[in-house]
Amino acid sequence: MRYYTKNSTLFVRGAFRAASTGIDGGIRDVTTLFNHTVPADWSHDSPKKEIELVAAAAGIGPCVFGLLTAVPLRHLCVLQYDFVTVFVTAGIREHPPQEAGTINIIVYSSEGMEDSALLEMILVATEAKAEALIAAGRDSGTPTDAVIAACEGEKLHRYAGRITEPGQRLREAVLKGVPEALRRYERGAENEEPAFFIYSRLEGGHWVEWSPVNCPYYPCHFPGQRCDFCYCPFYPCKNEALGDWSVSSSGGKVWSCSRCTLIHEPAVADYLKRYPDAPLDELVQYQKQQKKKIIP
Repeated sequence: MRYYTKNSTLFVRGAFRAASTGIDGGIRDVTTLFNHTVPADWSHDSPKKEIELVAAAAGIGPCVFGLLTAVPLRHLCVLQYDFVTVFVTAGIREHPPQEAGTINIIVYSSEGMEDSALLEMILVATEAKAEALIAAGRDSGTPTDAVIAACEGEKLHRYAGRITEPGQRLREAVLKGVPEALRRYERGAENEEPAFFIYSRLEGGHWVEWSPVNCPYYPCHFPGQRCDFCYCPFYPCKNEALGDWSVSSSGGKVWSCSRCTLIHEPAVADYLKRYPDAPLDELVQYQKQQKKKIIP
């Protein structure tokens, strides 16, 4: 999986088995998930056509699940908890129910899910969303809320209820992400980039928001590194020339890329920003070409 934002759209790319409650939803294999911000004067007459136009403009073909929102992507919240990543946009307006706004949630697991578990992830995400909204004194949702649940990977989880490994991680991410996304939308984001949160087990476990400003870990790889992609959009790439498996604090294994400098190298970071669809192998080859230019 990798994700990026381009032209008012969040794109999540990969080879997914996915389920969607959104427009033209269902369960099928797709290559792309996206959440697209429509303009304020957008007509609601043909949302399916809008999905098709976004896919065609991006050149990604028909194998997609797409969602639509009026929330600008600078209010997007991305939350990573081990192998589960959640993307949330949320907007609620004080209007009649038919115009009450939209909360969109995209859930990704790097560990495989059976189809029934994908559907259960949608249930867990919806339940957690309602729990978070009610705790904030809101209604439990809006008429146009939607969820996409997607997975890759060989390990197949049969269940994804709230007390399972994927369900527990998903629930915590949604409970954190929905209030944060609403806060950013209603009060205004502190910056123009989406927010990124990662779950840390230090000091008993808590969410940490990463910011490029005054980062206490800089430089985490080498002096002069670029931090445009602090949290790698290819994680976990599982390319053992770049990273390796490490033992986690819980005794399991997690993918570690602490020795990888690829997307922190200025030339590679610039290349990826110019060509956000570039695959990992292409970046590796570009890195090698740049090193050849430097070495006489």
